[in-house]
Amino acid sequence: MGGTRVRRIVVAGTGSGVGKTTVTLGLMSAFKQKGYVVQGFKCGPDYIDPTYHTAVTGRRSRNLDSWMGNEQIVRHVCSRGSEGAHLSIIEGVMGLFDGKRATTNEGSTAEISIITESPVLLVIDCSGMARSAAAVVRGFQRFDERVRIVGVIANRVGSEGHFRLVKEAIEQQCGIPVVGYLLKENDLKIPERHLGLVPSVERGELQPFFERLGKRIAQTFDLDAIWKLAETTILHSEPFFTPKQTYDVRIAVAKDAAFHFYYEENLEMLQAYGATLVYFSPLVGECVPNDVHGLYIGGGFPEEFAAELARHEKVKRSVAEAIQRGLPTLAECGGFMYLTEGIETTDGQYYEMVGVIPGHVCMHRKLVALGYREVTGMEGNFLFEQDEAKGHEFHYSTFIRREEEKFSYEAKGLRGCKRDGYMDQRLVAGYIHFYFPSNPLLVERWLKACCEVKGDA
Repeated sequence: MGGTRVRRIVVAGTGSGVGKTTVTLGLMSAFKQKGYVVQGFKCGPDYIDPTYHTAVTGRRSRNLDSWMGNEQIVRHVCSRGSEGAHLSIIEGVMGLFDGKRATTNEGSTAEISIITESPVLLVIDCSGMARSAAAVVRGFQRFDERVRIVGVIANRVGSEGHFRLVKEAIEQQCGIPVVGYLLKENDLKIPERHLGLVPSVERGELQPFFERLGKRIAQTFDLDAIWKLAETTILHSEPFFTPKQTYDVRIAVAKDAAFHFYYEENLEMLQAYGATLVYFSPLVGECVPNDVHGLYIGGGFPEEFAAELARHEKVKRSVAEAIQRGLPTLAECGGFMYLTEGIETTDGQYYEMVGVIPGHVCMHRKLVALGYREVTGMEGNFLFEQDEAKGHEFHYSTFIRREEEKFSYEAKGLRGCKRDGYMDQRLVAGYIHFYFPSNPLLVERWLKACCEVKGDA
């Protein structure tokens, strides 16, 4: 186990919906049941899958995103996140070569595998195929030879006999082993991934399912072979930021089933710059802690807990008072929704929220926005000067604003630019989840503003 050998593997797919998440969670669970410490990663900005990884492995899963972060950032996040783990499993996104644009690998699973020097397990949907599966794998092998595909998982085979045909064809034509299969009639399907399911993952309700999945995978996967295929070199990386100075401040961070999505690197960067993070749970009735100099309310699912959040009048008052007192506050997505006057759910119920942002949020059954954003702050936004940061947007609601001004930033995505969010004095709020590694100056400016508050106190 010692020496210079480390183990990392990317679970990639030929496309979306081929079973990457089932295979990833099954492998995490199976290796954990064998007594190994497993670290999860997710390619891209998604935060639903990392919540699953964390529930299975017991370690915070991290995002590896080569669009929001450069190569140095990706290598550092991967290297640091893997410390203390026997095996790191990186779940891909979409098809292996699908990324930001059709003409390059940018933002793709393939690019992450190259940057992190990680071997790749390719998951293919074998339903209706035998020898043709080899042609598919061969095409993926030849497409970009910097991507090291070391093994194949045959998903949705009709029978063990079907699996043997696929295995024989691939191994003869492609020279790599087929190291596992799952039957098409598999009764262990991951429940449809949607926002409402995440709180049940957080509460541990899917633990028995994850355990059964690990046992099932152990029956039809060659775990010893996968363990050997995952062997690779130690990833050398340099830190992507160096704090010039530290700031002795305390930031209150809302953390519970309603507000739980934070990029791990955001929290670690705040701490690296000297901030002490003080966690509190609005959901269980905890007010903003005393003696704090800043406030961070991250993403999550306030709509799932709207009735409970609405009931805690004291908590809402403490949040409103903290913001009105001038605490430098960042509220992202779910946090932004919580600070509005109210949330109208899809069944027409209306729940009063904190009320510091004029306007309310309306929930929809369909996704309203999804995608990467380049963000430039509006004048007066304490986080920005003449620079920008990167982030991601993903939500099922719209904000019905009552004031036409006070936008906090301009966001550029695939569909052009738009002014968005809400800003008032030291409050910056909006749907975008910022990725602090894309611009460490955001952290410095936030903590400087917190120091001013501390000085005023």
